[in-house]
Amino acid sequence: MSPQPHKQGKSAKKRCEKFCRPAFFCNFAKHIRNAKTQTYALMFATTLLNWFAHNGRDLPWRHTTDPYAIWLSEIILQQTRIQQGHDYWLRFMQRWPRVEDLAAATEDEVLRLWQGLGYYSRARNLHTAAQQIVELGHFPDTLEGIRQLKGVGDYTAAAIGSIAFGLPCAVVDGNVYRVLSRHYGIDIPINTTQGKKIFTLLAQSLLPTDQPAAFNQAMMDFGAIQCTPQSPRCVLCPLQESCDALHTGRIDQLPVKQKTLKVQTRRLAYLYLRHQGQTAIRRRPAGDIWQGLWEPVLLADTMATQLPLPEKTAAQLRSEAILLRQEVKHVLTHRILLADFYFLSTAQRPQLPAEYIWIPEEQLGQYALPRLIENLLAAL
Repeated sequence: MSPQPHKQGKSAKKRCEKFCRPAFFCNFAKHIRNAKTQTYALMFATTLLNWFAHNGRDLPWRHTTDPYAIWLSEIILQQTRIQQGHDYWLRFMQRWPRVEDLAAATEDEVLRLWQGLGYYSRARNLHTAAQQIVELGHFPDTLEGIRQLKGVGDYTAAAIGSIAFGLPCAVVDGNVYRVLSRHYGIDIPINTTQGKKIFTLLAQSLLPTDQPAAFNQAMMDFGAIQCTPQSPRCVLCPLQESCDALHTGRIDQLPVKQKTLKVQTRRLAYLYLRHQGQTAIRRRPAGDIWQGLWEPVLLADTMATQLPLPEKTAAQLRSEAILLRQEVKHVLTHRILLADFYFLSTAQRPQLPAEYIWIPEEQLGQYALPRLIENLLAAL
């Protein structure tokens, strides 16, 4: 049965009017305790759980309550598609099946296995959190304890807590924002403090406390499969009768997101140096993109406050080198990278800053490299 959160016979606008008035938000906590609202919440949850039972995704970390395996999946899936994250999760579980194994690994080993997933701070946080857990002696089993782990925010803590330990805490991610904003016609920007509070309260009010894991996973899957960002499957949606966005023609307008920072373009120039079967690389410093990863000689960077090479040295090397690729595009959050790639083979080893090390070329694959650098190296 499809839930009916508003009285039959009213227009869609009237049905959702109370969810759009500022006065409603001021009294939201009182409203969600209303018996009638709780009945609608039960109907919403029942419909969603029934959909999930027939349409939920079969994922390997859903066949366990091991908090380590669940935590690992949640960290990997931050900013990563399920298809790609699935393979990386399997690799990590095969390489380090216990949290103690991951904690004992080196940061370089973790970064190397993470290579290609991007957002490398996640890998460093994962490694640090594993060491936190080992030092604690067990995986924390409260929301407060889980939040103390490096790299774990409210969403990840709620996901781990509900799925691994049955804690009654609703998750709120992009999928949840989309489902709730469309269903209830809420047009408050989801990336504002007010928006986050409202959607968190609403999601929590809908959560059946005896099935938090199933409900949270159902919400995530419903947004990923049914109520998708583009071309949602409204005709087959079990919530279509009560969906405000469907009845008001606002599917493409919800959820609302406040405009964020302007995308910036950053230009880089790299040089692959070859000297007697060796090449020079350096580890990227803290406080910038790709912290802890390795790169060849950096000749230019339009956003760097200071380059590793003196300007005169960089210009000399560039003048002697061969340009292999130009303006190779790589997209990061709020930033577009355009990179030039040079090659120079020399009989005499150039003098480089101490932060560069010379390694045999065949060992380059043992170092964690940014995806952009991997793409550039393919031109050799």
